[in-house]
Amino acid sequence: MSRAAPSAWAEEAAVRRLVHCNPLHGNKLETRADLQEAVRALHAPLLPWYSESGARVRLGVGGVHYASAAAEMESFTRPLWGLAPLAAGGGAFEGLDLVLSGLDHGTNPDHPDYWGDVGRHDQRMVEMAGLSQALLLAPETFWAPLPDAAKRRLAAWMRSINAHPTADNNWLFFRVLTNLALRRVGEDWSREAVEEALDRLDTFHIADGYYRDGKWYQLDYYTPMGMHFYGLMLAQLAPDLFPDHAARFRERARRFAEDFQFWFADSGAAIPFGRSMTYRFVQGAFWAACAFAGEAVLPWGRIKGLLLRHLRWWANQPIADRDGILTIGYAYPNLLVSEAYNAPGSPYWALKTFLVAALPEDHPFWMAEEEEPEALPDGPRLSSAGGFALRREPGEALMLTGGQDGREHRCSDAKYGRFAYSAAFGFSVASDAWAPDRPERSAVDSGLMVSRDGLVWQSRCRITEAGTDQGLVWGRWQPDDGLSIETWLDFAGPGWHVRLHRIDTDAPLHVAEGGFALDRTGDGHISPEDWFEIEPGRGFVRTRSALSGLLDLSGQREASVIRAAPNTNLLVPRTFFPRLAGVVPAGRSVLVTAAFGVPDPEAVASPPMLTDRFRTAARAVGWSGETRAG
Repeated sequence: MSRAAPSAWAEEAAVRRLVHCNPLHGNKLETRADLQEAVRALHAPLLPWYSESGARVRLGVGGVHYASAAAEMESFTRPLWGLAPLAAGGGAFEGLDLVLSGLDHGTNPDHPDYWGDVGRHDQRMVEMAGLSQALLLAPETFWAPLPDAAKRRLAAWMRSINAHPTADNNWLFFRVLTNLALRRVGEDWSREAVEEALDRLDTFHIADGYYRDGKWYQLDYYTPMGMHFYGLMLAQLAPDLFPDHAARFRERARRFAEDFQFWFADSGAAIPFGRSMTYRFVQGAFWAACAFAGEAVLPWGRIKGLLLRHLRWWANQPIADRDGILTIGYAYPNLLVSEAYNAPGSPYWALKTFLVAALPEDHPFWMAEEEEPEALPDGPRLSSAGGFALRREPGEALMLTGGQDGREHRCSDAKYGRFAYSAAFGFSVASDAWAPDRPERSAVDSGLMVSRDGLVWQSRCRITEAGTDQGLVWGRWQPDDGLSIETWLDFAGPGWHVRLHRIDTDAPLHVAEGGFALDRTGDGHISPEDWFEIEPGRGFVRTRSALSGLLDLSGQREASVIRAAPNTNLLVPRTFFPRLAGVVPAGRSVLVTAAFGVPDPEAVASPPMLTDRFRTAARAVGWSGETRAG
């Protein structure tokens, strides 16, 4: 079977050329020196875009919900997440004079490049964290050389974070870090403000190291790269000041690591899931923070392997433009996946992962031999606190979830409402807010859509309840008073997971369900017919890279393969995904679906194997457990 479309090889060659623009590409990313060089390589393309004063970095004209002055300050501060550990570890970098000049002029109200006064819920508070890390880790580099007048202005400007309310979420850590930085350089700080913030942050902890982000019940990468990252920094830098909080942060990190190691595939790719995907390799920042804090949450060789493989995976993605500047997107430039707060410099939060560059050569992290990925546990693992089921397979890491209410964010249905999130297949977002009967534009892969009339569709989002039930992942979606859909999820053998839907509707309902999206690079508008296997209740697509399919175990829904609109998937710009569609009558219905996905074009999909716990749950909601052949 030939799966290579005529233009595939030329297109892949073009992608490879763009990968070479990635500043990490070609770096082995194995040693401390490699990571130091990586930080310099990521920073160097920014140098031509500093303003004359150094206070602002102008990388683009795209808009965000905050002012351009704050956005250009963000582009100045976020590279410091890598530059500060580099300097703390004894590494030099080009452009330090610009950075010091920027610290001087950015806080001067009489200078045209002044960053602006800080107000309530101000983006400048977020960016103070990058400044704070620089003062905490390398004050001799970023504080000592400043003129006395600049020191006074910088300290006063940073201290203003105590005069205004922050957002009641992970932002509270920015107040913590800012005050610790002021203390570090001998300036006035507020212990009261830090204690108040830490006490409030404690209330966000749920269990086993999982945090909600303020009032929003969003369990995503803000737990590892935000809550744990900052908490471990405090635990390492100020354990004598706040010993109880420091001890709790360490214990929570140890608990969370047991789950989090399942979020990474053998290749180093992490499971894309939730908001802020443009921060990219910040997904691995938790491991860097554990190393910085000297916290062996897992064996040192495993921590090192998880972190470095992750960076190496990103080194081979086309994530930078022709000048080597990181773009907004995920595995390629893509504004569709962005948030309202993603400015041109936002992706540089990824540099938090280079915190390990501050560690000396003889630190246990650097001394350890990198553990091979085969040593990682496979699972499955059920996390009651997170509401996830996790499993690793060759070339894959997979998360099953009952969903979350992510309404605050663009494309929240895709980021929080899908049934399965995959390191191999990613997820897809809609290309149109209005897409009547156009499944290629709504691009609901690994998810569910419903419609009253077959024209106007809703994608599963705003989940009202979710968690675990009878050893299964579970969630309830209630779009309106006349419709409730409960779903139970379980693994069902290699490559398989199963979905049990109980639908209560006051009127007939159109239902459509998607499977994993596969790369269709190079196919144009024509694809070989032997890529598709379509029959009643069964739809499979096999491309040059993978196999994906859906089985209707409870009926004969119509199967099809959807050619998704361009740039909807996070990992690749053009995809296929299988789909099952049908109509259920008013009243109660039960649908059961088996979904298959393997990143191997030669894979064979053996029949799904239903667990006893799944069959028990299915019988409880009215399904006999009789299945169609695979």
